[in-house]
Amino acid sequence: MAASGAVLEFEEYVRTRQDALLRSARRLVPDPIDAQDLVQTALVRTYPRWEGIADKTLADAYMRRVMINTRTEWWRNRKLDEVPTGELPEPSVEDGSEQRADREMLRDVLGVLAPKQRQVVVLRHYGQLTTEETARVLGMSTGTVKSTLHRALARLRYELEHGSYGYTRPEAEEAMCAA
Repeated sequence: MAASGAVLEFEEYVRTRQDALLRSARRLVPDPIDAQDLVQTALVRTYPRWEGIADKTLADAYMRRVMINTRTEWWRNRKLDEVPTGELPEPSVEDGSEQRADREMLRDVLGVLAPKQRQVVVLRHYGQLTTEETARVLGMSTGTVKSTLHRALARLRYELEHGSYGYTRPEAEEAMCAA
């Protein structure tokens, strides 16, 4: 077969099989742009060997093998974000002290609430119960749960903003009534 005949045959193969090749590439790499690059690279690598493929019905299998090998090569050659250095970074050990401090602060601020308010807040937000479930557990109406929760959250917001945690001041009472 003449060289120009092989070129035409390869062009025809690419034209008819490009969608199938792209689908195969998408199974190998998740990014659509990378899949297109993979197909193009495989075609560039296959073209010089096209005449050597005796059974053209196996061209798809040959192309899939080239794509698999190319993807493996890309994976092996990927740039790692690790850079060797003479000094080791300081180890960062999470000891949980921030979480403990947050829990302690939450416990303190919950202490300013009336017992029913505290129960509503804990059941709704910590227990993740619905308004109706909270009402059933506490023997209240859903409207009472909603209004109690609203007032309790306003008080908690105020306490967290002003850091008074339990010191009731006249202006605090006025601010909470206005909320």
